[in-house]
Amino acid sequence: MQEQCRNGAESSYRGRGAMDLATGWTGHAACALQAALRMSNEGFAEHLGIAVRTVSGWPKKPTLRPKSEMQQLLDTALEQASASVKARFAKLLDDSADGPTDAIPADPPVDAQAAADAELRMTEDPNIGAALDWLDEHAGWEPGASRREVSSRLARLDVRELQSRANRRGRVSQRDVAQALGEYYGAQVGSHGRYSARYGGEVQTETSVLTCADWLDLACPLIASNDRLAVVSAGKADTRLDPEAAGRAAQRLAETLAMGTRLVDMPLYRLLGIEPSQGSIGGAVGVSRFVEYAVTMDLLEGELIDAIAADSPASRGALPLRDKYLPDIVSVVDVSGRLCAGGPLALCAIARPASQFRGEADYVLLVQERSGHVLNAARRLAVIPKGFHQPMTDLRADAQVGATLRREMEEELFGRDDIDNTFGDQRMADPMHPSRLSEPMRWLFDGADRLRMECTGFGLNLLSGNFEFASLIVIDDEEFWSRYGGQVEANWESAGLRQYSSLDKELLAELVGDVAWSNEGLFALLQGLRRLREIGGDRVGLPPIDWEVI
Repeated sequence: MQEQCRNGAESSYRGRGAMDLATGWTGHAACALQAALRMSNEGFAEHLGIAVRTVSGWPKKPTLRPKSEMQQLLDTALEQASASVKARFAKLLDDSADGPTDAIPADPPVDAQAAADAELRMTEDPNIGAALDWLDEHAGWEPGASRREVSSRLARLDVRELQSRANRRGRVSQRDVAQALGEYYGAQVGSHGRYSARYGGEVQTETSVLTCADWLDLACPLIASNDRLAVVSAGKADTRLDPEAAGRAAQRLAETLAMGTRLVDMPLYRLLGIEPSQGSIGGAVGVSRFVEYAVTMDLLEGELIDAIAADSPASRGALPLRDKYLPDIVSVVDVSGRLCAGGPLALCAIARPASQFRGEADYVLLVQERSGHVLNAARRLAVIPKGFHQPMTDLRADAQVGATLRREMEEELFGRDDIDNTFGDQRMADPMHPSRLSEPMRWLFDGADRLRMECTGFGLNLLSGNFEFASLIVIDDEEFWSRYGGQVEANWESAGLRQYSSLDKELLAELVGDVAWSNEGLFALLQGLRRLREIGGDRVGLPPIDWEVI
């Protein structure tokens, strides 16, 4: 049987594929061989013993005929390839030969490198595999159907169009999003409404964060006695996808592969109940998986923003995923009845000494511009750190909101790549053990009262259904900035950092009014500034900030 399969593959290659190569290799044929070998540009170049720039140029010039020396290298690579590679190569040439040769696009939607990388990820990346298995199960498809569906969608994707869509999404402002969601969900329901604030009586803002008076101005120290989310057994969620939702999930995975976006199937805390009060956070969380969130609730943001960008109605009936997953305020507040993921994000305020160049002693306030590689709030302004609430190794202790913030400080501000779970498996027994801390974090932990963390407010984001713990991190010892200010550097999740002075009320007014904010980021900024004005003393020169629930 194996001999018959091998002969069949050889026969296929000698048929259509051999005829296509009768007049020599082209850039298109070389790309087909690269895709059949499932090699990146670098891997294919090394395999042939040529420069990477030569390989990267073939997709752009599909009709180019390489020189004779290169023709011989490609001949040898094909001759030495396995039967399965030759079969894939022949299939690729057959598919492209179904139309006229001059119909091959000069710049194909997914080039050979992207196709090879994507196929390799579907085969070898356990995170993509977990997402495909989850989709098969919850869409009611037979095993392997999601892989075929994603492959089919990937082949039709135009990466340039995805990049153009990202640009269009970037032009949708925070105000556009808040207004559209206000129209979709209507006015305040009971005590719950959207967070709005006025900065100094001048800058009026409104957000998509659903909150209430009891959830604001919590002044809750993020220490064990006050930070008390309990882990409970949530059971397995009954998530069934209709054809529309299953198709959108498959499309998300195809786009993830095409754009090289990181997707890691890590445990994720799921909110089941919440009881915030002055000085205390109570409630319950269960544990879900990140892939479930990525192909369900996380799709709501893109659906809405695409509708706004296209000037389409953002109303019931026009947003099928929102109509399914988050149709009204009751479903938003019923966190135990749906998948409610999220996490904390904090305004970071670090004391600085007076300077003859800068002026009086103040706090430096850090704001990030999110990169295009993150799943949520891509290319938006946000406070830093910001992260999903996830366990690392201690399921119960890590349920504290402060545990996630401390981890995110290490990762996003102090460069601890080894605790970034998007890079690989977590093998350490205690990633936040004092002996493993970065030097800046160890210095903060060694001294009493050098680091203060508080939760300043809680809300549910109408955009995604996520829970948001707005927080404030304060470092009062100005020696920290003198020692370590030069080591504070954002990780891959940020495209850049900005710094503001707590004494510069005019520039902060412009910042509050910037329409590039994510809604949750603006919520955390305003609640953080409001609290910092109360506790910051002479280092702070801010006007009153008054909130309202609308």
